Amino acid sequence: MLSWYSVPCMATAPNGDDMFDQFLSERGHETEPVGWDTDYNKKQCPDCGGLHDQAASDCTVCGWAPR
Repeated sequence: MLSWYSVPCMATAPNGDDMFDQFLSERGHETEPVGWDTDYNKKQCPDCGGLHDQAASDCTVCGWAPR
């Protein structure tokens, strides 16, 4: 018995990061880039909650940096 299966072809393959983001978002995970939170006139680290001046580029408490 001979069976024939047709596999649809895509014009362009999706980017690996796009596929990973889609996989995570379908399961309820956040896939948007994370930046600093603000607390009054300070930057607040989203990982540890450490407060920093507006000029800070990374967290001096835990080492987090925005991408």
